[in-house]
Amino acid sequence: MTDETGDLAPTTDHGPGMPHGAAAAEASASATAHERAAGEPAHGEPAHGDRSDAALRRRLTAWHRAERKLSDGVAAETIAERLARLAAEAPTAYVLDDWTDVYGDGVTAALERRVAELLGTEDAAFFPTGTMAQQVALRCWAGRTGNTTVALHPLAHPERWERGALSAVAGLRAVHPTTRPRLPTADEVRELDEPFGALMLELPLRDAGFVLPAWEELTAVVEAARERDAVVHFDGARLWECTPHFGRTLPEIAALADSVYVSFYKSLGGLSGAALAGPAPLVDEARAWRHRYGGVPFQQWPAALAALVGLDRELPRLPAYVAHARVVARALADALAGAGVPWFRLHPDPPHTHQFQVWLPHPADVLTEAAVRQAEETGTALFRTWDEAPVPGTAMTEVTVTAPGLAWRPSDVTTAVAEFLARIPSGAGEPPRSR
Repeated sequence: MTDETGDLAPTTDHGPGMPHGAAAAEASASATAHERAAGEPAHGEPAHGDRSDAALRRRLTAWHRAERKLSDGVAAETIAERLARLAAEAPTAYVLDDWTDVYGDGVTAALERRVAELLGTEDAAFFPTGTMAQQVALRCWAGRTGNTTVALHPLAHPERWERGALSAVAGLRAVHPTTRPRLPTADEVRELDEPFGALMLELPLRDAGFVLPAWEELTAVVEAARERDAVVHFDGARLWECTPHFGRTLPEIAALADSVYVSFYKSLGGLSGAALAGPAPLVDEARAWRHRYGGVPFQQWPAALAALVGLDRELPRLPAYVAHARVVARALADALAGAGVPWFRLHPDPPHTHQFQVWLPHPADVLTEAAVRQAEETGTALFRTWDEAPVPGTAMTEVTVTAPGLAWRPSDVTTAVAEFLARIPSGAGEPPRSR
């Protein structure tokens, strides 16, 4: 939630508005990447606390064995379990008597057609990663506009998690219409003090708390970019779950942009992969660049099959997940306040999608340990990995509500919060103080 200035506004009366996002550091990313993917999609933030393999296995085992959880993640499964689930689910998504794909035909081509149909675009191309898909899209647009400058948020994925790939690999330059923890406004786009060829909007903006603008705000921002003779590209890794907030269909949302990227594993539970959708000439050129980038493996059928399964199974459920995330978030806030927690924050409040942030005034390793102990000792996994937040003495976690979470009533959340708080050692952190 933002106030009139665009700053983060308090969502409870338990403390001031605060900066956003998990802290980025430089060490050993693999452990936390795995942990996050066990419940929420990961960017590869470094682990806090014990980074040993034994500690990682302990955490994953605890969350895997938990009988009650708000979400399941594919990385929480063993290889055998994931193979068995794909074999069981795939027959309803595609004819398994067909041949495996070769360099993108067969099931992969069927997936591309399905995405184009769902988004209402002329064409779509499968990519092994979203990082590659967006680099290709933006460099293709740069060639068309003659401008290699891309306007995007400093918290957007290419800026935060791709090690400077836009400039190092694609030869593009980034400028930022705003640094506020939200998407830019139309005025900020109009007033950007240098030309840009493309405006990239991440919907939702994950590192600001999975936040979205209002529909009227989004359409105004797109129009402002058009006034600047710029194209608009949507980073729609999580576009699938934006329809309830906007009150619009996927084709209506996608129609605002010149191109759209969507992910198959973040919300749909796929193995990997992404698609770039848009006008046929752009997608044709993107396929050529995909080849140059090495993005056409000999066979991709497991990822394509898993994506089709996700489109069949998870896409229709996402509105229910979004609605129930608001129930869970309200129950969490009530339970934390009722337990006398001196300061906490949920953001955004209410959630814009089925994912949101929770902030508490304790070290991240203490909160992660409490979450693991709760799962081990009670069979309930309320939270998972916590990250140190930019404000000293605080930590943040991301909560995702999917199919398992639909069974949680407010009273279940209250009980789980009490169990979690009971496992935080006394004196393990002081609430932030205002000056």
